[in-house]
Amino acid sequence: MILLASSCEEKLTHWKQGLSDISTVICLTSLDGLREELIRRTPPILLLDHDLLGIDNPQTIEDLLMLSPKTRIILSTSGISDEHEWLLFKAGVKGFCLNTIELEQIKRAVKAVWQGELWIRRKLVQHMQHELSKTMQEKKHIERAVNSLLENLTRREYEIAILVGRGESNKQIARRLDITERTVKAHLTEIFRKLAISDRIKLALLVKDTAATSHHEYLDDDSNYPTISA
Repeated sequence: MILLASSCEEKLTHWKQGLSDISTVICLTSLDGLREELIRRTPPILLLDHDLLGIDNPQTIEDLLMLSPKTRIILSTSGISDEHEWLLFKAGVKGFCLNTIELEQIKRAVKAVWQGELWIRRKLVQHMQHELSKTMQEKKHIERAVNSLLENLTRREYEIAILVGRGESNKQIARRLDITERTVKAHLTEIFRKLAISDRIKLALLVKDTAATSHHEYLDDDSNYPTISA
């Protein structure tokens, strides 16, 4: 099923001509009607007229996807800036096409997005690459910062922090390390102080990557304990 949404009857007729042979087509002329259909039917594809959106386009897209998360949205526009298109893409739009697009191109776009592909301009791909590079740099920066914090721990504190990251309780940690629960609690208090965190949940989140990649044998090894790889 394909939902077509636009306040322009002529545009809906044009789209319908190109897509009726692919699947059942339902035409809608208002946002309220669109919201109702998204809740009722959960369509795989929505071809949406940009002019039907409110002032805060990205937020409207997010709201629509909250109603039907599995629906893939293709947005038809008269031409918008790269920056605005990027914001809409990040909000969840899977494809973009111009209002002047030929019927055969509309059909190709819908088929591609329906199969899980993206229908976007090369310029948007450059934005994606830049964003990915920026995200990777930020991730490395965070990992280095975490490494620096963890280096302030003693070996025993580090061992306990890793075990907390694995989800082990104080009793399990005490048994594994052959110490008392009271000692575990004392170490945790010091760990929280050194890492400037308030509870074991934050500690688990902080060290979870290390816990996932470190082998348990380090607990019995005298070599340098592992750190998060940068």
